[in-house]
Amino acid sequence: MHKIPVSVLVVIHTVDLQVLLLERADHPGFWQSVTGSQDSGESLLQTAQREVLEETGLHAADYALSDWHIENQYEIYEEWRWRYAPGVRINTEHVFGLCVSAPISIQMAAREHLNFMWLPWQQAAEKVFSSSNAEAIRHLPLRLQAIQNIDTAG
Repeated sequence: MHKIPVSVLVVIHTVDLQVLLLERADHPGFWQSVTGSQDSGESLLQTAQREVLEETGLHAADYALSDWHIENQYEIYEEWRWRYAPGVRINTEHVFGLCVSAPISIQMAAREHLNFMWLPWQQAAEKVFSSSNAEAIRHLPLRLQAIQNIDTAG
């Protein structure tokens, strides 16, 4: 069964802008936020919830999970194209955020990740290997400011 070329990127962060990063098991030294492909029949929200649980052990429903309504398209790395149907070269990534109150310990998926760390958002944006991941992390201050403005206006 081939992977669907639709994925989620979930930036897990704290209110004070600490960001959770995971080190890839298949590429030591490559750090990223939670990512994963959509399964057949899943909504994007369900994909985000499943990937957060699989990769961190966290139940997204216990925290503030939000769809950022950002969609990125990128060429699938050649080394991973075998996972997709023949001729599929482009993946569409949907960005979500998950806000937790403070840096917390997680249960990593051992076959997927070697390590995790919490970093201030600026350092996290510099450390991730994916440009779309870095861009999403750089959006954090504005996203949180918009949420706080909505909260104080209401």
